[in-house]
Amino acid sequence: MTQMPPKKAMAPDTKVEMVTKLSRGDLADLCHAAEDAIVAGGGFGWLRPPARDVMESYWKGVLLVPERALVVGRLDNVIVGSAQLVRPTRNNEAQAHTGQLTTSFMAPWARGHGLARMITEAVESHARKLGLRVLNLDVRETQEAAITLYRSLGYHEIGRHPHYARVNGVHVAGVYFWKDLTGTSNGNGV
Repeated sequence: MTQMPPKKAMAPDTKVEMVTKLSRGDLADLCHAAEDAIVAGGGFGWLRPPARDVMESYWKGVLLVPERALVVGRLDNVIVGSAQLVRPTRNNEAQAHTGQLTTSFMAPWARGHGLARMITEAVESHARKLGLRVLNLDVRETQEAAITLYRSLGYHEIGRHPHYARVNGVHVAGVYFWKDLTGTSNGNGV
């Protein structure tokens, strides 16, 4: 009798894309992933998941704002994380060259597949296509994996705010970063 070699576990399918519409299923996936990230302490302002209708309204609203772009990460075709690129309003000519990477999260059960890096790189790529030269972001100091990721991608820490957030009655510091998207700066603004 011939023995068959053991089957190798197939790597999950990972994909990142910018979305301008969300199907009902995608909206449910995005809400579920966001809720899990919030519970794990990686919320983007929320300390506890809001009611589902509030969460759905939030994501639908994101897609209506012209200065916002939503990038999602999929694991086996399920949305498991996202980030947004926010551009200044048209009347802000002085900062028209900058963008803000914000609302970045990954569901805890979907971490470890490189999607956070892929999402961040997709935001950077879209920012460059829009002609942005600088990307700014901020994160709670407790989000160590995110801080490590941003540093590995060439973001420069520019400061800390000791009262950035208040979680369970305790102040949590925030860390502020920036990145030159043109590749011409040494991190000191030169």
